[in-house]
Amino acid sequence: MKKILVLALALMIALLGACSSQSGGSSDDGITIGASLLTASHPFQVAIKEAIEAEAGKQDVKVDIAIADQDLNRQISSIEDFINKQVDAIIVTPVDSDGIKGALIKAKDAGIPVVTVDIKANGVEVDSHIATDNYTGGMIAAEAMAKYMGGEGEVGLITYPEVQSVRDRIDGFKANAANHPGMEIVTELPGRTREEAKSASEDMLTAQPNLKGIFGFGDDMAIAATAAITERGADAVVIGFDGLEEALKSVDEDNAFKAVVVQFPDKMGEVAVQNAVKLANGEEVEKEVPITPGLYVHSEGFVDVTVDNGKVTIPE
Repeated sequence: MKKILVLALALMIALLGACSSQSGGSSDDGITIGASLLTASHPFQVAIKEAIEAEAGKQDVKVDIAIADQDLNRQISSIEDFINKQVDAIIVTPVDSDGIKGALIKAKDAGIPVVTVDIKANGVEVDSHIATDNYTGGMIAAEAMAKYMGGEGEVGLITYPEVQSVRDRIDGFKANAANHPGMEIVTELPGRTREEAKSASEDMLTAQPNLKGIFGFGDDMAIAATAAITERGADAVVIGFDGLEEALKSVDEDNAFKAVVVQFPDKMGEVAVQNAVKLANGEEVEKEVPITPGLYVHSEGFVDVTVDNGKVTIPE
């Protein structure tokens, strides 16, 4: 009987040990990364997601992906779930740059390193931020607008004020637009989805009959603005930002969409996983990893753009 009891006790201890090893991210099973992503309905964000999954495979680490669908509460909930699961690192593309602060502070307090991608989190110091140099990208967009407008005309901006990366693009656009006295920004309207951007563009064209240009902070916004201009028969130029396949094809066509600032989402997702793994292993990484965007223009394709001391130069 004693032998049976000893064997039973040993079996219970073994089972408890097995359960313990399976809970949490930093078990013998290897590194687990939690990734809370903005949306799966936008091609740019899908490209980030696919790059994260591909690089996780290369690094032989697990990745637990939760899609927020642009819902801050859902994103906060997923991050809290990652904390409870004790993942080894968290990757986030924030839904709201300000609203995500509390959840990321909780992650940091739990000792979990945080990597943000594409969109900054305000009010909290993350371990690494990988993103396009959005301010410079905005400056490039303004230079392209000036080129195709002949340096003169009224401009409207489609915005997404809750997202810091978009704020940076708009700020960069405004800064360089100021270098072109003949170019005047006369209206700004939010357009977080293609449908909203279409409505915003129509409102701009109605309220500002002399509008000569619209800057869309993303591909969907620029494509929506192009559709609105085409339907109205208006004479205006569209400059976009992101540069995924649909946008590049639209720029190649004969319409209002003349140029798009091109990001590299695959590189962002790849570096995000690389840095998350390093952080999980206790290694140091760069706090800021800026990725310089390119420019794709009508009838020319990719062109070399130089930015020197705040001056943007696009080849003639």
